[in-house]
Amino acid sequence: MNFVKRYLLPRLIIYFLVIFIGITTVFIIPRLLPTDPVLQTITRLRAQGAYMDPESTQRTIETLQELFGLKGSLSDQYVKFWQRLFKGDFGPSFFQFPTPVMTLIKQSLPWTAALLLTTTLVSWLLGNILGGFAGYFSSRRWGKILDYFAMVIRPMPYYILALGLLILFAYVFPIFPLGGGYTIGMRLTWSWNTFLTLLRHAFLPALSLLLIGIFVWFQAMKLVVQSVKTDDFVKYAEIGGIKSNKIARKYVIKNAMLPQITGLALSLGQIFSGALITEMVFSYPGLGTLLYNSIFTGDYNLLMGITAISILVVTTSILVIDLLYPLFDPRVRYK
Repeated sequence: MNFVKRYLLPRLIIYFLVIFIGITTVFIIPRLLPTDPVLQTITRLRAQGAYMDPESTQRTIETLQELFGLKGSLSDQYVKFWQRLFKGDFGPSFFQFPTPVMTLIKQSLPWTAALLLTTTLVSWLLGNILGGFAGYFSSRRWGKILDYFAMVIRPMPYYILALGLLILFAYVFPIFPLGGGYTIGMRLTWSWNTFLTLLRHAFLPALSLLLIGIFVWFQAMKLVVQSVKTDDFVKYAEIGGIKSNKIARKYVIKNAMLPQITGLALSLGQIFSGALITEMVFSYPGLGTLLYNSIFTGDYNLLMGITAISILVVTTSILVIDLLYPLFDPRVRYK
């Protein structure tokens, strides 16, 4: 009972509050834009040579307003927005009309999920392991070399590193493709050839995310370890004759991992920033490219859908890690 009242319930309240505020903001901001998607659609139809008399134009406008969720007052639109949201319906895409927004998101989400989750978890694991040992064995030469690389790569923006890798390994040395998620015209099947093609196209986007991610966690973990290794329990273990590798693994790194787990939860809220820009650089068919197209074309139905899905995914991931945190830190209790 204490677990529900003092631990679970407050976090669930914050979880639903963040989702409510975030999605409400997603609803309001696009409606502050100066563009009118209904009029844009009518203008595009007329530019394509379609003739509509005033009565047909008015009926078309009313139909499009109903499709896009823009019919009625702002409060009516808000209520209908939540009703459609619970059904998983964000309406049709403006630019790719009449394709539903959820269809486009379902096509792009697996690409982004595979790229972001894989690179985030791998960079977190490798960065913490390397940073942990480099922080404890700070006098070793390999640790200093890694530190030099970290000081060079860590400050780089995602898109600069991605662009550099693209120029070097896809243009100067054409080892990998210039962009895309697979070969144009290729039929995706469950085969070894398809897997290798997908891996080859995903290598450079993943590498750009991994390099920066690894060295971010490397530097953070190294600082934490250098602080932990001066604690009394570590000194006592060293005096007791315990081997250095065992002290590093079971005493220092294990305790230094606790704030890094919190950092992992916080980093989930940032993976949709630099990672999505990386997708744009490589024309990777994920949510980043889809988001860029929605902004560029003024397709705010699609923009609302991507942003709402991002809010749900990130907040749910943070909630799960927060609830599992007491399993890693015995000082945190459910009571």
